[in-house]
Parts: sequence; structure tokens; C-alpha cells
Amino acid sequence: MTTTRVRVPRAQAPGEGERARLAAVRRYRVLDTPPDGAFDRIAALAARIFDVPMATVAIVDSDRVWFKAAHGLAEDVTEITREPGLSASAILHREPYVVRDTGRDARTAGHPLVRGEAGVRFYAAAPIVTAAGERLGTVDVLDTRPRRPTEGQLESLRELAALVMDELELRLSAIRTVAAERDRRAEAEHLARTLQRTLLPPALPEVPGLDTAAAYHTASAQEVGGDFYDLFPLDDGRWAFFLGDVCGKGASAAAYTSLTRYTLRAAAIYDPDPCAVLRNLDSVLKREHQGDLPRYCTAVFGLLTPLPDGSCTLTLAGGGHPSALVVRADGRVRAVSTAGGQLIGILPAPRFVQTTTRLAPGDSLLLYTDGLTEARLPGGAMLGEDGLTRHLSAAGVHSAAELLGSVETLLHHLGEGVGDDTALLALSVPAHPEIRTQEHR
Repeated sequence: MTTTRVRVPRAQAPGEGERARLAAVRRYRVLDTPPDGAFDRIAALAARIFDVPMATVAIVDSDRVWFKAAHGLAEDVTEITREPGLSASAILHREPYVVRDTGRDARTAGHPLVRGEAGVRFYAAAPIVTAAGERLGTVDVLDTRPRRPTEGQLESLRELAALVMDELELRLSAIRTVAAERDRRAEAEHLARTLQRTLLPPALPEVPGLDTAAAYHTASAQEVGGDFYDLFPLDDGRWAFFLGDVCGKGASAAAYTSLTRYTLRAAAIYDPDPCAVLRNLDSVLKREHQGDLPRYCTAVFGLLTPLPDGSCTLTLAGGGHPSALVVRADGRVRAVSTAGGQLIGILPAPRFVQTTTRLAPGDSLLLYTDGLTEARLPGGAMLGEDGLTRHLSAAGVHSAAELLGSVETLLHHLGEGVGDDTALLALSVPAHPEIRTQEHR
């Protein structure tokens, strides 16, 4: 018998540590993965060092030996059964395992690689060992004739097995990093959604004689946006509402948004005059903001006064915000302009612009943030107020729900052209029954 073992191996008892070893194999997630140039090069280098035609990087599973790399074997040979003699026996040893003549060794003579077409007559392997001592597999060299390896060659085989282990560790670290980043993003998205909900009313209140609808569309699930809106009653029978946009994103912008929203509510209760509300907000934001980055917002604040004939008066004040749009019962779309109103919270003495309009039965009002009008059309141009007006003119909407649905459909069609968050608030006065009857004739 011509079997040679270097540095008399200490064999484990059958089954000892096998459960931990298999757990380690699963942990490194290498089984049944695609071919990989790094492992292929290690196998090719092993074959060159030993001057043999075949070399493998083998992972020993519970019932098979799977080849992560196979140099010199037939392309369809990706695994073999876990029969003792070669890799299945080599992982039981701490040091390189050598069989000089496999055909004359009782332990290897019946192995498929020995008795089959490969005709293996020489085999040497070094175990691939984790830092905890689990043996995942082997780096193997094979020849079709008996041979005697040198100590230098066996030392090189040990180094190649260590390189395989280093590569597996790097890849496991990358997998864990990616998984941790995925978990971090999922947690960030969850926190962003939770925080975003705190910045918006949970639901719009029921307003007598008025239909309402609102929506918020985020450009990124991972970041908290700065858009906001609200609708609430005042003690004198009027209703107050606002919509706006804080510059920036993230936690600091969310804190600024929260301050803005609750300041607007408090200011409306103290003095509901729309321009006075915006002036109070400007004063509070300048006093409370302590950050290094400049913070400001745009906003439109409105007062809604119901009238006996079912219509209502709207008084709007704007601070640097896009014009609201009124869709009349006959389909005409008109801007309720607050042009000239300036940014809130950053200028020494900003100017705010106030205007009044009337919503008759069948009329609707749309407030929106600039994420809508700055969205890009397929050709690259911005939608703009003119594009939004054309869309609403052709939409034929007759209620707040229809108005909101039409704008949301537009956002869906624009898709990736929408690069910023968009808040929408729609108000409408229901048409009188006789008007609805005439519309359906």
C-alpha cells in the first residue's frame, strides 16, 4: 500500500461535529452558486503547482461533494456522491490528506473518480477550515498516474485552501453587509412612513355642504417629505385649511414640518385672518429654528365661509406657493392667484398676498405642492400650471373625489417624471339636484 499522510492526521470520530460543520456550510451560502473566476483561478493554480491535469475546490454537503470549481474535469461533472476515500475522508483530517496511488489503496479504489472515466490514480487535498475549526470542504489535486508530492507543494495546497476560506469570509461579510443595509433601509422606510403619518391629519373631517379629498404621494419611500396639509373647524362656523411645502427632507425637515403645521393651527385660532396667520408662522419659524441650514417653507392658507344659498366664500393667502385652481361647474379652470407672496421663515419682512373667490354649487378647488407642476412630461418639459390646467379642463370633473382621482391618474402616467413629493387637497361644493339632472340629460 502506498498511501502517505503528512504529519500524522488526527481523525475525528464518525459524526463528531457534523451538525456544526453542515451548519457552517449553510452559513457561507456557497452551495449551488454559479461559477466564479476567483475559485476557478485557485483550482487552476493548484493544478499548475502540482503539474497535474485536474484540481477542484470542493464543498462537502450532507450527501454529496459539490464542486465550486473543477479544473480539468468534464463540464457536466459538478458534484459526486459523498463516498469515502477522497474529499469526504479528507475533511476528517487537520492536515493535507494524500493518497499516492488510489488504485492500490482500499479506501479509494472503489471511488467513482478512481474507477470511472476520470481514472484518478493520485489524490491530495487540504481542508478548507473556518476560524472556528469547521471543515467546509477541500482544495484537491488529482492525476491519472501515481505520484509523490513534495512538502513545498503540500504547503502551497494549504495556502490555497486558506485563500478559499478568505474568499468565502469576504463574500459572507458582503452578504451580511447587504442584508444589514436592506434591513436598515426597510427600517428607515418604516420609520419614514410612521413619521410621515404624524405630519398629516389621519382623515379629513366632515364639512357640512362640502366634499373633500386629499392625498400624499412620496417620491422616495426612504425619506420623509416636507409637504403638509390640514382642514379643521373654527369656533365661528368657518373652516380653515392650508397646504404647503417645507424645503428639504429627512428628520430635520420633518421636525420643521411638524412645527409649521401646528403653528398654523394655533395661529388660525388666535387670529384667523389668512395674512395674519402666515405672518405669525413666519415669526415663529424664525424664532424657533436653530439649525445651521436655512429653513423655509411655502404655504397657502384659506378660510371657507358657508353661505345660505349653498355656495361658500374662500379667502386665500399665499406665501411663495403655487396658485390654487378652481374648476367651475361648466368645466372652465381658473387660477386663484396669490402671486407676489414670498417665502416664509427666511426673509426679513416677507410680503403675503390675499385674494377672495366664491365656490358655487358644482365648483371645485385644488391645492397642490410643486411636486405636481414640476413633474416632467415624456419629452422632458415640466408639466407646469398650464399643463395642469389643460389636463383638468379636459377631465370633466364634478366633485372633490373626481378632481383628486384625475390628478392622481396624471401622476401615475408621469411615473418617473415625478421627482418630488406631492400633496393634494381638493374641496368641492355639490351641485344642486336640478343641475345634476341637466348634466345627465
